[in-house]
Parts: sequence; structure tokens; C-alpha cells
Amino acid sequence: MSETPFMPKATAVWLVENTTLTFKQIANFCNLHELEIKGIADGDVAKGIKAYNPILAGQLSREEIDVCSKNPQRSLKLVERAEEVQVKERKKPKYTPLSKRQDRPDAALWLLKNYPEFTDGQISKLVGSTKGTVSLIRKRSYWNFSNLKAKDPVILGLCPQEVFEKSLEKANRRIERERKAKIKEEKLKASEQATTENS
Repeated sequence: MSETPFMPKATAVWLVENTTLTFKQIANFCNLHELEIKGIADGDVAKGIKAYNPILAGQLSREEIDVCSKNPQRSLKLVERAEEVQVKERKKPKYTPLSKRQDRPDAALWLLKNYPEFTDGQISKLVGSTKGTVSLIRKRSYWNFSNLKAKDPVILGLCPQEVFEKSLEKANRRIERERKAKIKEEKLKASEQATTENS
């Protein structure tokens, strides 16, 4: 594997939003300039770039992020084999401890922000919350909305990355179906209009 992660700028966006790593650590890992990382954090750089999760991509382990967050002098290392990350994921227990339950609304907010293609139902399944809660967070009328911090559900351990990826594929397939149906409908309307105008 090359020394730079796949989609470095999108990965940098994700690391800025979801970790407490220093700009220097993120810059070194993504092979970008430290000022560019500062620009991402300030919202001046990488506008419109969707954050790319290096843990889902099997390029970084959660442990590596934790260790480097505690030690600003340490550099992040790319995972050599993606399988290692996935094997660790499968051992996660199904039970969600109480401390993690407070993470569910945070995870729902993160998914709503980063993956608008997900339905409320899909998000509620991924984070183990209810559809009603997700809907309230989407409308920004959740009781504790101002205190929510968007956090990746995979990093929080709320869902394994395989499940997340499958849900994302399903959401994208649904959007593609809806897009095709819309185009078909528009074509039909246009041809009906043309017929009316010509008659």
C-alpha cells in the first residue's frame, strides 16, 4: 500500500471532524500541508468534499487514532491489511452498554450530516435508536440537539463497518431507482406537453 491514504483530502476532512488529532498529525498522514488542514477546520478549504472514513476503508485502525490522539508527537500509520480491522469488528458484542447509549443521537446526527441518502429507518437501525428520535434530530427539534456532537457510529462501536457499507449500498440503489423514475416521469410530462402544443 502506498504511504498516502486513498482520497487524502476527504480523509483529512473526516479526521478533522471526528478526532482530536493535531493538524500536523493529520497533515503528515494525508500528505497535505498543515495550513491546508487548518483551512479544512476553518471551513475555507475542501468545501463540498464529503468526509471519507479511513477506518471503514481499512486504512486506519481505531486503536491507532486513540494512541495518536493521546500522543501528539506520534505519527499515524496506515494499516497494511484491511482484514485486520474487519476481524476486530466482528468480535464486538451486540449489547450496547449504558455509556454508549448516549452516543446514539450523536451517531444519528453524524449520519444525517454525512449521508443524506440514508432514510430515518436505516439510521435508526444502524445506531440502535428509534425512527422518531432520528426524525427529531433531522428536524433539529430533538430535546438535547444543541449538545449533540456528530460522531461516527463505527468508531463508537454502534455498528460494524460491513453493516454500514451494506446499508450505504442499499441507500444508493434506492436513490438511483428514484432518479431513474423521476427522469422517466419528466420525459413523459415533456412528451405529453409536446403533444398538447402540437394538437
